[in-house]
Amino acid sequence: MNADIPVVTIDGPSGAGKGVISQRLSSILRFHLLDSGALYRVTGVVARRQKIPFDAEQPLAELAKRLDIEFIPTGDPEEPMSVLLSGEDITRDIRTDAAGVDASKVARLPLVRLGLRQLQRSFRRAPGLVADGRDMGTVVFTTARVKIFLTASPEERAKRRYKQLKDKDIDVSLLALLDSIRERDERDMNREVAPLKPAADAVIVDSTGIGIDAVLDKVLSEVKKRGIKGG
Repeated sequence: MNADIPVVTIDGPSGAGKGVISQRLSSILRFHLLDSGALYRVTGVVARRQKIPFDAEQPLAELAKRLDIEFIPTGDPEEPMSVLLSGEDITRDIRTDAAGVDASKVARLPLVRLGLRQLQRSFRRAPGLVADGRDMGTVVFTTARVKIFLTASPEERAKRRYKQLKDKDIDVSLLALLDSIRERDERDMNREVAPLKPAADAVIVDSTGIGIDAVLDKVLSEVKKRGIKGG
């Protein structure tokens, strides 16, 4: 039964390190991988391409239902997976700060979230799933075996994002990134539908000032406590 397939959810704000941790964890466990945030980013990018207003809830929901998305692990810690939309690699398009802002706008629309929920749950396949997002443990996979809430200070997350974008020759202001992160946190935590918050049974891991290997060790420890051995 699908309900018997183990799920590890890793929720938290943008820039906390969810992507790298999820990719490495899924590789270790040999589980499938879901980057739910990418689904909202893709929805926002396609909406902008098709000139669909960000307050047009029904058209955006219909768009979300039709998305044909595939995640391809890369092994690159700076960009742990490629995102394909109907075969087109749109990884670079969805990783901009503007795409993140657009994602936050569409994510607050109930019909869009509902439209993507079935797609998200379809990633739950044997031998298991690592699901990265903001409401994976609170809404989408409420019975997940392990729930992690990965966070870091806004300043730390802005510095990480700044380095990522600079390494890709994308010109950006650190101060503008910090402002954007704070605004997005405020919007995500206070939206009426599926606000960003830890699940009641989640383990909170603060990655501020901690190396990625140490964070992964903490997450793996929680996974092992719950008897998950991987595929």
